[in-house]
Amino acid sequence: MARSARQSKILELISTKEIETQDELARELKNANFDITQATISRDIKELGLTKILTSSGKYKYAIIGSDEQQISNKFITIFREAVISVKSVLNIVVVKTLKGMASGVCSFIDKLNLSELVGAVAGDDTVMLIFPSASYSSDAVVSLNNMIS
Repeated sequence: MARSARQSKILELISTKEIETQDELARELKNANFDITQATISRDIKELGLTKILTSSGKYKYAIIGSDEQQISNKFITIFREAVISVKSVLNIVVVKTLKGMASGVCSFIDKLNLSELVGAVAGDDTVMLIFPSASYSSDAVVSLNNMIS
């Protein structure tokens, strides 16, 4: 679980901050109470398929680059399975309950799934809220997400 939690935290960090270097990523992880080595960070970056992209400010940062044809990494699916507690819908909203601190990483993964008609996704600490235009789309999403965790 420690590796999945750490990699989920890495996904959260790169989606919320402009992380330019492995040293900066290590600092952020240590601030989040993860004891980590440079070799582990390098391995995580490779396993997660992270790359550096040019930002609008002219700096480089770590990011996940994907295309519609690219298959979702097994690593992301493992993190998702270990982090998600439940997936339920209420009308046109899907609520995904996660382990504490894992919602941002789960939300990032769900965004990559390109769920049909997903209007938006919001993450808290242990909850992700997905908004769809109708209850039928939210029901379809619940089935898809529950199939991934079972």
